[in-house]
Amino acid sequence: MPEGPEIRRAADAVNAAIGGRKTIAVYFGLEHLKQFEPRLSNTLVKSVTSHGKAMLTRFANGLTIYSHNQLYGRWYICNSGESPNTKRQLRLAIHNRKQSALLYSASEIEVLDENEIEQHPFLSKLGPDVQERTTGIMLILERLTSHNFRKRQLGNLLTDQSFLAGLGNYLRCEILFVAGLHPAMRPCDCNIDQLTLLAEIIPSLAQQSYATAGITNELQRANDMRQKGVEFEQYRFHVFRRAGEQCYRCGEKVLKITAGSQACYLCPRCQSME
Repeated sequence: MPEGPEIRRAADAVNAAIGGRKTIAVYFGLEHLKQFEPRLSNTLVKSVTSHGKAMLTRFANGLTIYSHNQLYGRWYICNSGESPNTKRQLRLAIHNRKQSALLYSASEIEVLDENEIEQHPFLSKLGPDVQERTTGIMLILERLTSHNFRKRQLGNLLTDQSFLAGLGNYLRCEILFVAGLHPAMRPCDCNIDQLTLLAEIIPSLAQQSYATAGITNELQRANDMRQKGVEFEQYRFHVFRRAGEQCYRCGEKVLKITAGSQACYLCPRCQSME
């Protein structure tokens, strides 16, 4: 599933194509949303933003399209009158005179007013967005040590969207590796230096992933591997999806365990519980 950095990049691309421009037509591929097509056609798109893994397309008439890509959703940007070569099902199309923003395969799409956004069962429970400038070290430390979160295992906590919005499976694995923390550890098991380091790494690694289109590995190492012809998926991570391969730091074999009902990858030496 795309995580916060991927959705933020998609939101930026969609906003560049349709933000600040009037639509000429809006199409929904879900029958219960077709009632909104005339209300959103010939209407100014104010902005397209993301909060965690959610995308919000705001219109000047007070309505907002909420979309969540889940596992299969994907946005395409095309010139007016064009469409991508894909077998995916079109779920949402927002057209202006120059470009179209097309969302395929996503099933979680709603049209909401401001009150509905505030009361939305998913949006209303999201924690601070991990990529926002306001989500700084002190705020993350405060949440790590709060009553609600301090006794939660980190392997579960870091994918809880009510803790911080935008973290997912690959980011939690990479963050915990860089911080040198085992997924079974809890914030209350950590000393202040460990917590401070974790609070620094969480936003910095998410921001690096956003800036590099998904690279959480050390950038010099990733660049060296790329220049040697290594494929993107092989050089982008420290440990994620590298079970059985050697840790870049210590040479130990990367392990695959289960944490929070998902596959979790770690180095047993660099992330020892001792």
